[in-house]
Amino acid sequence: MFDIGIGEIAVIAVIGLLVFGPERLPRAAADAAKWLRQIRGMATGARQELADSAGLDLTDAVDSVKELRDLHPRKLAASLLEDPDDEDSPRPGKATGSTSGSASASPSADRPAFDPDAT
Repeated sequence: MFDIGIGEIAVIAVIGLLVFGPERLPRAAADAAKWLRQIRGMATGARQELADSAGLDLTDAVDSVKELRDLHPRKLAASLLEDPDDEDSPRPGKATGSTSGSASASPSADRPAFDPDAT
């Protein structure tokens, strides 16, 4: 939800320690967490009330967003590059029992390595 790293959390903790002091900081953090849960609950309730009053079914929208995740370029490239028949049958040019010593016997000669970070 929030893009906060370790550095930002450390800065917030130091500022909280300076503002509240070591005695009141745990209680202030607990109160902040309680308020955050209440705000999330109110937002969820408001969203549900709006969807109910408008007669919308939000599960279809959530499902369509999940389907859009399948269109990520990395997933598309992986699905295009994988060959489901490749696992059942031996690769053409792959040595199947003879030790001919040819270059096609190595896995790198059959198919180039797939690098998911290169896509």
